[in-house]
Amino acid sequence: MAYLLEVQELKKYFPVRSGILGFGRKWVKAVDRVSFTIAPGETLGLVGESGCGKTTAGRTVLRLIEPTGGKIFFKGTEITALPGKKMRLLRPKMQIVFQDPYSSLNPRMVVLDLVGEGLRGVSPQKKKDLVVEVLERVGLSPEILYHYPHEFSGGQRQRIAIARAILLQPELLVCDEAVSSLDVSIQAQIINLLIELRQEMKMAYLFISHDLAVVKHISHRVAVMYLGQIMEVAPTGRLFANPLHPYTKALLAAVPVPDPEFKRERLVLSGEAQMGIDFAHARAEEGCRFAPRCPYAEERCRREEPPLATAGDGHQVKCFLAKSEEHSDLT
Repeated sequence: MAYLLEVQELKKYFPVRSGILGFGRKWVKAVDRVSFTIAPGETLGLVGESGCGKTTAGRTVLRLIEPTGGKIFFKGTEITALPGKKMRLLRPKMQIVFQDPYSSLNPRMVVLDLVGEGLRGVSPQKKKDLVVEVLERVGLSPEILYHYPHEFSGGQRQRIAIARAILLQPELLVCDEAVSSLDVSIQAQIINLLIELRQEMKMAYLFISHDLAVVKHISHRVAVMYLGQIMEVAPTGRLFANPLHPYTKALLAAVPVPDPEFKRERLVLSGEAQMGIDFAHARAEEGCRFAPRCPYAEERCRREEPPLATAGDGHQVKCFLAKSEEHSDLT
């Protein structure tokens, strides 16, 4: 299969000074050897707790943050170290919608200039026509062209942000917690809008979220992150029906269920997620990152890092005890 986006062993480490005088240096491994693919028109949901590295991964893929290591391929072209001029030529095809519509829009610019900011070399009338067209596509009236961001609700602002992102006909859209700051009713509207746009424009999404219900609704596949690493990847239906990694099981067990009669096993985790800096000098042989909290952890888990291994059709899991759907020590 020809992938639109292919990420191989992506790393992003941030330096942190330590010691009394700040002369020491450690590294926060925000993204550590992450690999995944996205096909044209596909949505990959990226989920995990706050601080697991989801947002850093998304921004590093677009090179809004420069990677520490690994490779990024877009439509078969490696863009990891692409010079600035060549990277700018690709930017229209790789766009992002940020989490907070209140801070992602310049308060001093009207909607016409906000949405049409990426247009170059077109006449004022052509710019206006294109902006009106894209505003109507996201469900907004042309009457707002000369209004400022503070005049709109959160949902309207996010529609403006989406209009800005899709104006240049991107092939990949990174949605970084794009609905998390909105009311639940507005979230549903924005999610439905994103699904419609994906179908109309044949776009692919990297959909970053901590809300598993939203991810289940919009994603074709889901990747679960924990402390900078992907623990499990699977088609959405398979992941929710038969999660294999204990961390995925714990996440799904925490999702509220509307039926009060529905009973399910709750997987209780011990301790708390450690900060990434605790792994500043971690080596592969120091074991699975989830081992300190895992109720199934064995001595091997603390000594060796498991690979992201195949466990059925399109299903991968980073756990020694979850071999396959047919036979798993965790079920």
